[in-house]
Amino acid sequence: VQLQASGGGLVQAGGSLRLSCAASGRALSRYGMGWFRQAPGKEREFVAAVSGSGGSTYYKDSVKGRFTVSRDNAKNTVYLQMNSLKPEDMAVYYCATKMGSGRLTIAGGYDYWGQGTQVTVSS
Repeated sequence: VQLQASGGGLVQAGGSLRLSCAASGRALSRYGMGWFRQAPGKEREFVAAVSGSGGSTYYKDSVKGRFTVSRDNAKNTVYLQMNSLKPEDMAVYYCATKMGSGRLTIAGGYDYWGQGTQVTVSS
C-alpha cells in the first residue's frame, strides 16, 4: 500500500486548503483513514479520521467545526478540508490507513503512512 498526500501549501490565517491522500496498491474502502500532523519540535498528533464506510468521523477538539474529513472509496482517496486556518495549524500533515480494529485516534495503530505534506499558515 502506498499513500500519496498532496494539497499542502502556504495560506494566510483564515484561509482554506484541501488535502488529498490517494492510495494505491490496495483498495482501502474497508479501512479507517486518518490525518495526523507534526509541527517542529512537537510530537505527531491526531487531527481527523474517517471509518471505512465513511459513516463515522473523528476530530481533534481544536479543529472541530473548521476541518472536515471525507473519503471517496471509488477513487481510493481521502480528503481533509481545512477552513479558517490558524497559525497553530501549521505542520506537516500525514495521512495513514488502519487495517485492524481499535481507535482511529491513536497513531500507533496505523499500518501505512504517506510521506506528508507541508501546511504553512501566515499570520
